[in-house]
Amino acid sequence: MKHRDRAALRGALASIICHSIWGFSFLASRTGLNTAHVFVLLSHRFLLSFLMMNCFPRQLRQLREARKLLLPLLALGMAQPVIYFLGEQFGILHSTTSFSGVMIAMIPVVATLVAWPILKERPTGGQLFFSLLSVGGVIGIGLMNDNSGRLDLIGVVALLVAVAGAAAYTLLARRLSEQSSPFVRTYAMMGVGAAFFTVLALIHCKGSLTAYLQAFETGSYLLSVLFLSLLCSVVSFFLSGYAITRLPVAQETVFSNLTTAVAVFAGVVFLHEPFSWLSLLCIFLILIGIYGVQRTAPKGRS
Repeated sequence: MKHRDRAALRGALASIICHSIWGFSFLASRTGLNTAHVFVLLSHRFLLSFLMMNCFPRQLRQLREARKLLLPLLALGMAQPVIYFLGEQFGILHSTTSFSGVMIAMIPVVATLVAWPILKERPTGGQLFFSLLSVGGVIGIGLMNDNSGRLDLIGVVALLVAVAGAAAYTLLARRLSEQSSPFVRTYAMMGVGAAFFTVLALIHCKGSLTAYLQAFETGSYLLSVLFLSLLCSVVSFFLSGYAITRLPVAQETVFSNLTTAVAVFAGVVFLHEPFSWLSLLCIFLILIGIYGVQRTAPKGRS
């Protein structure tokens, strides 16, 4: 196997693990939001993640060489998690379930199209077809869910912001991949997320440290935050950064649809949510689409 092929395979495996973990994040987030406000949960999640990343002294030495990249790294952290999570949360709050699902599903397609003129990564016709096929599976699952909520202009704008934030993160991470390590990029993202959401959380708690820490009195909340911090943030974003280094945007972003398939599986197994043959068909479309994007990739540098 050629070195380029081995690198692409490692990138694909990293992305599969990353998005599989994110598929279970909905369970942890649902548990956490039953106890704390969304800003408090996000603050605890990214603050703990940032503290965890400071427990690796050997990797922290890499930050010295990244000082010249301060502004691009800050922009990366603003794109993801700040802009994306703000857009996603307000978008879900002010739109229907199906519409928010459809909008989030468009992230791989938007990122692929934007990467074409900016990064000069031109997708093949097969990649565009299979990417849309995978998105169709996600949309199908979204349409089968309870279409709760009411769609308004705030929701549309917020979800557009979320899509833009996710696409910007992918492009920035790809651009920075030749100048910084996945650890450095993840460290910057966790740091920016911790600072931003902690300020919002303290404003929500009116400066009360007691109110800010009160949620930790619930054992299930502590477990959910630890899962979101360690696996869904530190580990997953590191794997995402690694995958972006090894794979072109079209091949990496399509794996994000795997999150939906895993989330459906988790809901059926742990929450006993209904599952139909249509759900199975949609998951099949997602997996075929992901596989097709990898198989129809243009020959060249990964």
